[in-house]
Amino acid sequence: MDPIGVPGPTDALLIRTANDADESAIWSVIEPIIRAGETYAVPQDLKPEQALAWWRSPHHEVYVAELSGVIVGTYFLRANPEEPNGVANCGYMTAPSANGRGVGRAMCAHSLERAVERGFTAMQFNFVASSNTRAVRLWRSMGFKTVRTLPGAFDHPVLGRVDALVMRRQLDGKPSPSPERLFV
Repeated sequence: MDPIGVPGPTDALLIRTANDADESAIWSVIEPIIRAGETYAVPQDLKPEQALAWWRSPHHEVYVAELSGVIVGTYFLRANPEEPNGVANCGYMTAPSANGRGVGRAMCAHSLERAVERGFTAMQFNFVASSNTRAVRLWRSMGFKTVRTLPGAFDHPVLGRVDALVMRRQLDGKPSPSPERLFV
């Protein structure tokens, strides 16, 4: 473990289904991200019970990522409410103390496998802040392509209005449809 008590990159990462006993740990991961307001278009002043109700919605399969028993990330998988015909959607959050350790990449890989198991043919992220360059770079490295840009759609607390990206990846081996076919 490093000096702040977070396991190092060589420790085994376990991704498992979240349970009720994980709520406090999930909150500890998502709270600083929600409070910063730099990546998710949710109110920065959400109360813990509101944030957890959103993250652990009955329509979400929720997972946690553990390094040596410490929860350092969480994600949810659901049918995409913007396009429910076989398209998955996910949200991911990694504890700031675990950034750069491959947790986000591992959760994305796990979610892609789980989406295929559930029969989804594509995965789409409906709202990726363009200023979240680490996430954009990661999603592109995982095969996602920007299929639409929403100009000035995200109100970043420091940068002001920035674009939001709609990013998509096919899961069935077919090429991603053109943006015109997705948003007619």
